[in-house]
Amino acid sequence: MSEETEKTTHFGFDTVPEGKKAERVQGVFNSVASRYDVMNDVMSVGIHRVWKDAMMDWLAPRGGQKLLDVAGGTGDIAFRFLKRAGFGHAMVVDLTEGMLVEGRKRAEAEKLSDQLDWLAGDAMALPFEDNSFDVYTISFGIRNVTRPQDALNEAFRVLKPGGRLMVLEFSQLPNPMMQWAYDQYSFNVIPTMGQMIANDRASYQYLVESIRNFPDQETFLGMIQTAGFENAKYRNLTMGVAALHSGWKI
Repeated sequence: MSEETEKTTHFGFDTVPEGKKAERVQGVFNSVASRYDVMNDVMSVGIHRVWKDAMMDWLAPRGGQKLLDVAGGTGDIAFRFLKRAGFGHAMVVDLTEGMLVEGRKRAEAEKLSDQLDWLAGDAMALPFEDNSFDVYTISFGIRNVTRPQDALNEAFRVLKPGGRLMVLEFSQLPNPMMQWAYDQYSFNVIPTMGQMIANDRASYQYLVESIRNFPDQETFLGMIQTAGFENAKYRNLTMGVAALHSGWKI
């Protein structure tokens, strides 16, 4: 009897064993952590801030809510959530310790440290009890997870009944010509920016490739529903360059 073939997944356009992807993703984000926020502004010409504000507008945080922000990195979403809510608590989980270090620095500078906790952890195996959080967010992170469906299943598990899932992620443009133009920018400009600003072309080449491998809006909506979420919907942002997906644990 032959040995069972090890499962594989995408790392950008490469095919790698599932067990190796997390390590390679950590390598990418450890490499860019200190310049990550700057690169976000440059790559999107600041539009990522508009998208994140749109996420908060739809989410409408309320005082006293408990947020779990997965792949939360340097805390961009958690900070926005707490400022909108007025008071509450956010747990930021990220696979990469280097990103969390940068987030803690920002929290101290913005005087939000007492409302935030930071934890290195895996989106597919969260170290929390069932029904623990009011809100689960993941922003530009789920495409880096080895098995996104497992992450969505975990989101459902740790949310309280009545809890809200919201995912912000790069997506697919519905118009082929617009998608072509966007691809030209992504593949030809972003890696060059990564080299110039973060001295790391390879990491930003991966990030561009990972966007093209991520499911389209309708496919991802189906994955959210498969995890058990109801009233699941999505909204395109900037004609579909990014999309917001929302679901409820009823």
